[in-house]
Amino acid sequence: MFVKKKCDRVIVFLNLTVLFISLNNLQRWLIDNDFISDLFLIKNFLVPWYFLIMPMFYAFTTHFLKVQDKVNDYLKISITIFIVEIVLHLCVISYVYYEVPDRDISIILHYNTIEDIFNLFYTVFLFVNTCLLIFRRNQLISYVLSYDDLNWIKWFIRLGLFMIIFWAVALTIRTLTGNEDTYLFLRLGMSILLYWMGYQGFYKYNVLRDRIVLRSSIGANAVALAPPNVAEQNADDDDFFNEKHKTDFETVRDHIIENKLYLDPLLSMETLATELGMSKSYFSKLVNSYSDYNFSDFINSLRVEQAKQFLSNDEFSEYTIVAVGLECGFNSKSTFYSAFKKFTSETPSTFRDKF
Repeated sequence: MFVKKKCDRVIVFLNLTVLFISLNNLQRWLIDNDFISDLFLIKNFLVPWYFLIMPMFYAFTTHFLKVQDKVNDYLKISITIFIVEIVLHLCVISYVYYEVPDRDISIILHYNTIEDIFNLFYTVFLFVNTCLLIFRRNQLISYVLSYDDLNWIKWFIRLGLFMIIFWAVALTIRTLTGNEDTYLFLRLGMSILLYWMGYQGFYKYNVLRDRIVLRSSIGANAVALAPPNVAEQNADDDDFFNEKHKTDFETVRDHIIENKLYLDPLLSMETLATELGMSKSYFSKLVNSYSDYNFSDFINSLRVEQAKQFLSNDEFSEYTIVAVGLECGFNSKSTFYSAFKKFTSETPSTFRDKF
């Protein structure tokens, strides 16, 4: 939270989400292992840390998607409810301590159940709002979708649905039987899920933020790509080498570079040939003959050249290599590393270290 580059609201909310599940689990662990005071207040007072998990995740999601100004903000009301619950809990404990004969804690247990039921419904409410934002309101999140397909967060939401169901089942069993053991699986599952989300969110957000800066630099031609040289004549294919074909290839090459089409991970030879009014076979022949590459390798060579400009530039030394690869048109880290090594005989990390 205190690393200068990472200190913004998205990362703060992400840290708080993981913090509250940690505090909730720590509190339960202390109770289960009898590390608790015999004082009546402390023994019966449970801070509802779990209540703040979903509000913080919702805040993280809206800020990650950059739609916090376009949707309802439930953070203030959530914090208010959290404070009210603490006050009510203290009032109930005080009433039992001073007014109830033999300090029978059944009233406290009943209050805890009512509070749990309310918190479950409020969590479901925020969960539904998060689902609608991710799965239904694509018009609001179109900007971020151009950088991240959000599959990681969609899977988190799907798995989170199971956790909410487990919570409802555990709450029902505890209400009917008083058995607390039903919560053990819920706590373990939520811990694994949320720590995974913490890692994924931190990693994905850094890549997203880096990609936004890198794309704006390419758009402003701050790292413009120069056209590669046309290959020398191939002695085995003399008939195809002439000024017209050379000019046609230069048209293809310049069209791809000037319009930065190589940055599109879905770029296809068929689409380009149609755009330029050429047959697919003629287009392929031009690229194979004058670039010494097939179409896929030719496009990847341009992407690698673009990546090399970022990796050799001191201004971009703090940006992740994955973000560089994705923003240069590769659809994954592995394809970027493979292509980079193919065209440079070294990894992106080794290449960057030289500068």
